[in-house]
Amino acid sequence: MHKKTIIILFLTLLIFGACSKTPEEFNKPAAYWYDKLLKSVGSGDLEKADNYYSSLQSEHIGSPLLPQATMILATAHMYFDEYLLSEHFLNEYIRRYATPVEKEYAEYLKIKAKYMALPNPRRDQGLIASAIEAGESYKLNYPSSSYYPVVDTMVTRLYMAQASLNDSIALLYDRVDKPKGAEFYRNIQPEPWINWDEVEKAKAPLYRSMFEGDGTGSWYGFIIPDTQSVISRTSKTDNGLQEPRGIKSQEQDAAPFKEPARPL
Repeated sequence: MHKKTIIILFLTLLIFGACSKTPEEFNKPAAYWYDKLLKSVGSGDLEKADNYYSSLQSEHIGSPLLPQATMILATAHMYFDEYLLSEHFLNEYIRRYATPVEKEYAEYLKIKAKYMALPNPRRDQGLIASAIEAGESYKLNYPSSSYYPVVDTMVTRLYMAQASLNDSIALLYDRVDKPKGAEFYRNIQPEPWINWDEVEKAKAPLYRSMFEGDGTGSWYGFIIPDTQSVISRTSKTDNGLQEPRGIKSQEQDAAPFKEPARPL
């Protein structure tokens, strides 16, 4: 009987303990939220740090601790490879707190975040173009910046990544029998100031190259039947290029609709 009583009491405490909630914290001094934020960043819990930042911002909108807290979260998210969140806090810092000198550094960090978000050389065409545009804009706005050589190096590598990506896209269009698409990407002239004969193409790791190949084919290519592509409107044949399929039917569809004559 004594053992049953102990078990019942233990289960009761366990149930009430599980149902109890941590009391919501609010109306705290700015230093309290700032200290909580720093401890969360130090332990790597950035989700909690973001929540403490929200509390600091909402309860103490004019606190002198906010600029420093914003930059801390921007660099912390970049350290943990969360580049979109890092860019968000950098934009917030530039918009609300940065002086002209601080803005120069924050803009540099934004370009670095875009650059670091591109781990693979043949992926994300839009992000590469956006990073190049941001880098070129930085070079125009801050020609005397101490970060100019670093930004220039990143932009140069991005141009090479873009050229490599365009070449891969052209090869892909060749494989799916789309000559016009391949020709378009091959006609994109790379930067004339780069000696492309001295540039080595980026090499993918073995675990990725087994599936991605070099753009011309893959190890599993023998499995795919050698047939004309059904997604191309213009297919290659032994006699050259055929007329694009479906033109006549499209013209017929585009003809004005004529209502059939009604019987008298």
